[in-house]
Amino acid sequence: MKRFLGVVTFLVAFLFVFPAWSMEMRPDRLVDKTVQEVLEIIGKDERIGDDKERMLDLIEDKILPHFNFTRMTRLAMGKHWSSAAPEQQNTLVDQFRTLLVRTYSNALTSYRNETVKVDPIKELGDSVDATVRLMVIQGSGKQPVPIDYSMEKGPDGWKVYDVTVAGVSLVTNYRGSFNSQIRKGGVDGLIKTLSDKNRSLEGK
Repeated sequence: MKRFLGVVTFLVAFLFVFPAWSMEMRPDRLVDKTVQEVLEIIGKDERIGDDKERMLDLIEDKILPHFNFTRMTRLAMGKHWSSAAPEQQNTLVDQFRTLLVRTYSNALTSYRNETVKVDPIKELGDSVDATVRLMVIQGSGKQPVPIDYSMEKGPDGWKVYDVTVAGVSLVTNYRGSFNSQIRKGGVDGLIKTLSDKNRSLEGK
């Protein structure tokens, strides 16, 4: 679980820049351009790993616009989403979003000069749903790690709604945990678990 989240957070952290041109750019080109820019930023900015508030501000401003957290939360909740009241749904989205932000900020310091190759999408056409595939090339003789971004196009451009690392889906992975918590304490029990986890991460 920790290894999975570590790789996911490293790749999600590539999605820093959200300029105006990203609204019309193909999803594979958007990811590729962003990856290269972010690799350069991380390589040059020595303060990223030491200033927590700077890191959180950077994630809030640059990473989050690339994600559809409502859809991610809905998918992670599965059949339980419809049984949650609207206010519970809003709270779950906020708590899940915060969990990922805290996890990302604590994992970014593990970056060690990995390189990334993004595969071009051969046929996109008018599709509003696409999978962007890339490979993380690690050093020290480690095996490359394949990553798939599941993305959808909306009025404000392409957004990520799931990340799959070496065949393991982030949404599916959380769904198992969410289902377990809901069986134990209902939707409110899941909200409490997420809230407690976020408080614990806040102090790290």
